[in-house]
Amino acid sequence: MPVPPLLIEIRPNCALSVRGAQLFFALASIAPLAIATFLTVRGFWPVLPFAGAELALLGWALHGSLERRHHRQSIWVTEEAVRVEVCRKGHAREVVFPRHWARVKLHRPAARLHPSRLTIESHGRQCELGSFLTEEERRGLALRLQRLIGRVDESPLLAVGTP
Repeated sequence: MPVPPLLIEIRPNCALSVRGAQLFFALASIAPLAIATFLTVRGFWPVLPFAGAELALLGWALHGSLERRHHRQSIWVTEEAVRVEVCRKGHAREVVFPRHWARVKLHRPAARLHPSRLTIESHGRQCELGSFLTEEERRGLALRLQRLIGRVDESPLLAVGTP
């Protein structure tokens, strides 16, 4: 009896909704616009473009933050293969590794304050996972994947309901 594939899906934490971002932008715009308007009326009109640039930068940052809602990484582990699907804004990329030859590696950071890198590798190909996770979450995912995939030339049995 074949074991159904195990699915691990990871997404960035995006607690801010579109409505919440709009409200935040509106509230954050009040003070700079009020000060710029007051100073413009007093004759200090060069302040107005700087206030506009400040709000444009804030809008750009909020837009970038909201775009992360559409990022997702799905990892399917079967008896034969490990399939990773990376989706960003509707564009999906899929990488398939033979499970028997795949290995999970947690690379140390190049510098002390940089994050580690979690990859699945096989036959000269690699796929990075969880770049948006915290260090603790990335280590936990690495341990879980190492238990499911095993080392090179080792394929542990997949148990139904594996946590």
